[in-house]
Amino acid sequence: MRELDLNLITETVKEMILDASYNLEENVFKKIREAIRAEENPLGKSVLSNILENDSIASIERMPMCQDTGMVVVFLEIGSEVFFKGDLEAAINKGVKAAYEEGYLRKSVVNHPLERINTKDNTPAIIHTKIVSGEKVKISLAPKGAGSENVSFVKILTPAEGVEGIKKTVLDAIINAGGKPCPPIIVGIGIGGNLEKAALLAKEAVLRDIEDEAKHPLDRQLEKELLYEINQTGIGPMGFGGTVTALAVKVNSYPCHIASLPVAVNIQCHAARHKSKVI
Repeated sequence: MRELDLNLITETVKEMILDASYNLEENVFKKIREAIRAEENPLGKSVLSNILENDSIASIERMPMCQDTGMVVVFLEIGSEVFFKGDLEAAINKGVKAAYEEGYLRKSVVNHPLERINTKDNTPAIIHTKIVSGEKVKISLAPKGAGSENVSFVKILTPAEGVEGIKKTVLDAIINAGGKPCPPIIVGIGIGGNLEKAALLAKEAVLRDIEDEAKHPLDRQLEKELLYEINQTGIGPMGFGGTVTALAVKVNSYPCHIASLPVAVNIQCHAARHKSKVI
């Protein structure tokens, strides 16, 4: 068994949040450069160029690339041969607090959905845990902004609606969202499971590498078809019209009940802020 110091968890979470807030992944920079070349609307090209400049300045100056610095979502894969002395969730939230205070990041979390008093340190984070084999811990986190989160949802389709029903659900969501999630977007789609599992699948999908493809051939085909169809909507960068509305579509699937077809859509802005680390 391996004892893991909770102070290491705290420090790792803090550094990951700061890194995600300031630094766009190089492969996302690459996607935006490709989008500038592909975009047919001059205004869309200008918007994409401004995004590129903004995100470059954020990295150089160590400033948040967006004023909405998000609510932190953490996925933990904990090795079964690892143990902690103390409160793991408290250690994670300590790291969140330190990042938002030391980095002067906007604190956006309120204590109750109706009372709405700011917690003043952006805690608590939303934490999901999974036990896996081994003696390591993988931390994946995303500071998820509200602009993209507010246009995300779960819908339970009937099995008879099939692929076309899924595509219609996703496209309706994108069209209704318009410019609100700050396109070009990354679209995470969860198919299967049940109500909460579909939402988790979609959230995990937006944490995938922007260059990867789904393992299952049906999911992979759906990713390609939806990316094409979303970019045919004409929404364009920041909703000003154009041919690049999405940079990527990610589909995650899971077995489900014979009588249902759950579909979740989780949208992420162009920044795709997320980090993963194994300790």
